[in-house]
Amino acid sequence: MPSMMMKSTRVTPAMRRTNVARRNVAVKANVADFADELLKTANHITSPGKGILAMDESNATCGKRLESVGVENTEENRRRYRELLVSTPNLGEHIGGAILFEETLYQSTKDGKPFVDVLNGAGVLPGIKVDKGLRPMCNSNGESWCMGLDGLAERCDEYYKQGARFAKWRSVISIPDGPSRKAMVDCAYGLARYAAICQNSGLVPIVEPEILLDGEHDIDRTFEVASQTWAETFKFLEDQDVLLDRILLKPSMVGPGADCPKRNTADEVAAATLRMLNSRVPPAVPGIMFLSGGLSELDSTLYLNAMNQSPNPWHVSFSYARALQNTVLKTWSGDDAKVAEAQEILFNRTKDNGMAQLGKFDAENTSVNSDGMFVRNYQY
Repeated sequence: MPSMMMKSTRVTPAMRRTNVARRNVAVKANVADFADELLKTANHITSPGKGILAMDESNATCGKRLESVGVENTEENRRRYRELLVSTPNLGEHIGGAILFEETLYQSTKDGKPFVDVLNGAGVLPGIKVDKGLRPMCNSNGESWCMGLDGLAERCDEYYKQGARFAKWRSVISIPDGPSRKAMVDCAYGLARYAAICQNSGLVPIVEPEILLDGEHDIDRTFEVASQTWAETFKFLEDQDVLLDRILLKPSMVGPGADCPKRNTADEVAAATLRMLNSRVPPAVPGIMFLSGGLSELDSTLYLNAMNQSPNPWHVSFSYARALQNTVLKTWSGDDAKVAEAQEILFNRTKDNGMAQLGKFDAENTSVNSDGMFVRNYQY
C-alpha cells in the first residue's frame, strides 16, 4: 500500500523573499492607514506656543512624590492629583498633549468623566508611556537598557482604542558609566523598533534618548555624546522605515554635568544644543520637545526661550514633568481646598513655557521657582 505521508516542500530563497515582501507590504499598509491621522496629531501638538505636559510617572515614582508632601501613595490619591492636572482651566491654551501612565489612561474624575474625555474637551491630546522601565545592562559599567518591546504592538492597539494618540519611550545614556558602544546601540535600536510599532498602531512616537545629567563632564563632552547618540538613533529609525515627519523628539539640552564646576549661561546651552540638533536632526521632523531632566523650573524655561531667539526648522518646545509640576504638587499637598491655587500655578507654568516656545518669555515678571530638581540615577 502506497505511503500517505505528505511530501515536504522545500522553502527556497525566492520564496523567503516573497514572504518578506508580503509582510513588508502589510506593515506599510497599516502605516498608510494612519498616515493622515499621525500627521494631524503631530501638527496639533506642535501648534505655536504649545508643548506637552508629561504626567507619566510610574505609580512608584508618583508615590514618592506624593509621600514627599505627606500624601499616602494610594490609587485614589494618585487619581486625585492627576485629576487636578487634567482639569486645570484653560490647560489647552499652551498644552497640545499630555503623556499619561497606563493607570491614568483608564482613570476618571470623581464625577465619573474619563480623563481622556476631559483632555480632549480641553483640546489636549492624550498620550501614553509605553516603555517598561530601565534595567541594569549585563557586562557594563553600571549602564542601563530599556524594557518593553515584547507585546508592544498589542498594547499600542489597546491604547489607541482607549483614546491615546501618541506615545513615549525613554531610554538613557550615562556619560560617567560609559557610554559604551553596546549601550548606545541598544538605546537607538530599541527606540527605532518602538517608533515603527507605534506608527503602525496610529500613535505618534516620541523618541527620547536622554543624556543623563549625572557627572562632572563639561558641555563639550555632552555635545560629543549627544551627537553620537542622535546619529545612531536616526540610523536605526531609517533602517526601520519610520516616517520621520510623523515623530516627535524629546532630547536633553546640551549642558554641563550636574557636578561640573563650570556652569554655562542659557545662551551657551542654547547655542550648543541647536548646533548639535542642526548637525543631526532632519528638517522633516516636526517637533523638538525638550525634557527638563532635573533642571530648575526657571532654567528649563530660560534655556527654551534662548533657543527660540533664532530661526530653526522645527517647532522647538517642551515636554516637562517636574519643571511644570514641582511647585504645583507642593502647593496642593493633598488639600482639596488648595486645588484652585495649584491649578493656577500649573497654568502659569504652561504659559511661561508657551511664551518661551515663541521666544517671548519675560523673566522679569514671573514668580517661577529657581530651585534645582536634579536627582542622581533618576528612574521613573
